[in-house]
Amino acid sequence: VQNGLTIYHTGDTDVFADMSLIPQFRKVSVMLACIGDHFTMGPKRAATAVNYVKPDLVIPMHFGTFPALTGTPQAFQAELDRQKVRTKLQVMKVGQTVQL
Repeated sequence: VQNGLTIYHTGDTDVFADMSLIPQFRKVSVMLACIGDHFTMGPKRAATAVNYVKPDLVIPMHFGTFPALTGTPQAFQAELDRQKVRTKLQVMKVGQTVQL
């Protein structure tokens, strides 16, 4: 959609350097970043991915649904702060909706 909202859903991927190319082609409005740290990126790697993509808003996902997923939104926020990533973070509860 020209001049519309752009959403990047990371799925279960890990961070990769070519993520840094994404903002050269399209501004990402919302990034859905996995932070669970088992089968997915954890907070540290997810923060690096956000730093590469530079979205306006990041919503963490794939965490807290079963014991193996140890990454938390608090650890993610701490890592965003440590890496000096200024992207707005919005943590959602299961079943919550958000208007974009």
